[in-house]
Amino acid sequence: MKLLRFGPKGQEKPGILDADGKVRDLSGQVPDFAGQGVSLEALDAVRAIDVNSLPVVEEPGRIGSCLASVPNFFCVGLNYALHAKESGMDAPAEPILFSKATSALSGPFDDVVIPRKSTKGDWEVELGVVIGKSASYVSEEDALDYVAGYCTINDVSEREFQIERLGQWIKGKSAPTFGPTGPYLVTADEVGDPQNLRVSLDLNGETVQDSNTSDMIFSVREIVSYMSQFMELQPGDIIATGTPSGVGMGMKPQRFLKPGDVMEIEVHGLGRQRQTAVAAD
Repeated sequence: MKLLRFGPKGQEKPGILDADGKVRDLSGQVPDFAGQGVSLEALDAVRAIDVNSLPVVEEPGRIGSCLASVPNFFCVGLNYALHAKESGMDAPAEPILFSKATSALSGPFDDVVIPRKSTKGDWEVELGVVIGKSASYVSEEDALDYVAGYCTINDVSEREFQIERLGQWIKGKSAPTFGPTGPYLVTADEVGDPQNLRVSLDLNGETVQDSNTSDMIFSVREIVSYMSQFMELQPGDIIATGTPSGVGMGMKPQRFLKPGDVMEIEVHGLGRQRQTAVAAD
């Protein structure tokens, strides 16, 4: 299934794509897509609905984040071999974990707002993993059984805030609009192997990131299992699994976002995003 949310910001309704690619309205049938609303049981309830009986949304308008909110917005750093190399760092021996503020969650076509005093805004196409049931001390063998689905994420970053200021990476990752997610939550059964997906990002029409999840140092199985040794993952948690090479910080000379820049982001089969960078008020 390809699930989505449509409508003005703060007034989105849940929907589903039918076999012809038309949006069908799920409001009144299911709660919004967040938390238990994307649990494996909730997704089974959606599967039981006759999609063709649902109203067609002729003009869905704005497409919002595929998740209304997230309990946790987790990220994995330096998880592509070539990205670690371009960053001048050794491949990590264990997954590097950090978080984005949940308030960074944003629609896939909404503007990305460059924060005040920002000088080093950057882009990062990533495969997003959405957890479907509570996961604690999960084996790698069973880890994918806990995944509800996948989505495209742009893990927008501010490198000065992230690296040159004191403290943890989270403050360089968490500005409002720094987490464009969607357009679709694609259920795991429709994705197949998450380690064979093309990931790409175009900046102003130029392809700057073009890789495959096969270059990930730690697979989705490994990430979910590893994280579950330290915390209990919850339904609706999202994990951004790392970005490939081609970020602005790794370029020579370095290249960073400026107002008017257009990013187009895609994980194959999960939908394409498009954002314009704008200056903060």
